[in-house]
Amino acid sequence: MNLAHTAMEWPEVKAWRRERRAELIAYRSGLAREEREKVRDRVVARLREVPDPKRHRIGFYMPFKGELDLRGFLRELLAQGATAALPAVVEKSRPVEFRDWYPGVAMERGIWDIPVPKPGKPVLPTLVFVPLVGFDDAGYRLGHGGGYYDRTLAALSPRPLAIGVGYAATRLPTIHPQPHDIPMDAIATEDGMTWFDRGRR
Repeated sequence: MNLAHTAMEWPEVKAWRRERRAELIAYRSGLAREEREKVRDRVVARLREVPDPKRHRIGFYMPFKGELDLRGFLRELLAQGATAALPAVVEKSRPVEFRDWYPGVAMERGIWDIPVPKPGKPVLPTLVFVPLVGFDDAGYRLGHGGGYYDRTLAALSPRPLAIGVGYAATRLPTIHPQPHDIPMDAIATEDGMTWFDRGRR
């Protein structure tokens, strides 16, 4: 049954998201490395549209399960005067903390064995590149299901500009957004950059 446009209760939404998540992760993980790099380069070209990135502390992510690898782009932005930070889970089901990142920073293994900077003074990003498992036409994101980005974006003050980063093929008509879901300010894929009118740009 196609549930894309029908009203669903939360247990149904959870089950539906779990199925879509598995499908979309399998899709991107199955792409050849050359194809992922081709998509990444096109997405980076879209991210260059962000005005004056050097004024930002940019939160980004270590690539996981086929996510687009932006580390080369972040090194380029750092050379232009930006600063960067990576998220670290410090407590299950709580907002993450961001820690300064730069080439050569001391790292350790975090949750899901993803490398994170070793503990230091938490920092506040002003712009976050948020990885997407999937996304919809209203700018809502489907993630890995832990809710960490939603909790973090809801808790940060001032709230950073959030740009979702992913593959055009992972677009869904809707993710059936719930009250806890935080929409992106923009979505960047190889097909373009879509800004949503949230009065935050």
